[in-house]
Amino acid sequence: MTAGIPITIALDAMGGDKAPESVVHGARLALKFFPDLQFVFYGDEARITPLVARHKLAACARIIHTESAIAMHEKPAIAIRQGRRSSMRLAIDAVARGEAQAVVSAGNTGALMATAKIVLKTLPGIFRPAITATIPAQQRSVVLLDMGANIDCTADYLVQFALMGDAYARAVLGVARPKIGLLNVGSEDMKGHDEVKEANRQLKTGNFPIDYHGFVEGHDIMEGTTDVVVTDGFTGNIALKTAEGASRLIYNAVKNAIENSFSAKLGYLLARPAIKMAMRKFDPRKHNGAILLGLNGIVVKSHGSADAKSFANAVKVAATLVQNTVNEKILDELSRSTAAPVATTAGEDVAVLESLTTISISTVR
Repeated sequence: MTAGIPITIALDAMGGDKAPESVVHGARLALKFFPDLQFVFYGDEARITPLVARHKLAACARIIHTESAIAMHEKPAIAIRQGRRSSMRLAIDAVARGEAQAVVSAGNTGALMATAKIVLKTLPGIFRPAITATIPAQQRSVVLLDMGANIDCTADYLVQFALMGDAYARAVLGVARPKIGLLNVGSEDMKGHDEVKEANRQLKTGNFPIDYHGFVEGHDIMEGTTDVVVTDGFTGNIALKTAEGASRLIYNAVKNAIENSFSAKLGYLLARPAIKMAMRKFDPRKHNGAILLGLNGIVVKSHGSADAKSFANAVKVAATLVQNTVNEKILDELSRSTAAPVATTAGEDVAVLESLTTISISTVR
């Protein structure tokens, strides 16, 4: 449980498959970790009001009625042009105006990414935001970025992702000096495409205030070889989906083996406490909440199918990032990195943003 200065979270109450129930209920569950949270729900007031009353949130919640919500299948460019009064857009606007310190949405990822990029813009000097989250590993959680926002990345983007990932690991995981790895097809310096080799060279020879480990391979992610794994959005998305598929494969194989054998069922009864403990570690609800890292404001994306417990974790991530000033840590790393590449131009048009978020629509759904 964490107490302190009140933090206001803007919630897109209409985003996600189970909204608004999962959003309101999730907000109440999040109060167990951050009892001083204040919420602003954006969405259909007639549907949200009774839920707020049922979950006894009246003392810490406001409702801003919106007539529309962005659909999950909506293209980012259309969402930007036609969704100016949507629950997602108004929640993001609240952060831009300083009325809330963070926004959480389980809605359309591509629309969230594109809208937040246009409304909030990136932090000074940052090229591109990256979808960032923690995933379970053998001993501890590992930060992975990018998970789908940027399909193609230059070496400069990857270097900035390393700096942002370091700040995120310190803020969220509490690691004093995170070890950073760059995902590649091998650990030798001569392997990989030109951009990843150049990023490796810069991170090794540049004056960066991080603990750079070097190249890591796919198996290193789950082994927890490093605290942070940096990659482009194309590779990161595939790595994440492969890990999710492998997890389901193992779960189903064990389940089928238990169900098809009487002796296995007896063994399960004896091993059930240990199995449940292991399953809790890999419960996806405990790892829900991906931040669009690098934006000039805290934006957290929840799974579109999130239940209340899962959404509560996304709110918890948002509050943790605000409380631990992750954006200030990123800017501090840039200022202390004399070799760090820094963006000198701001903004991209909607067409470019739409191409950037094509893969991210399904990244953390």
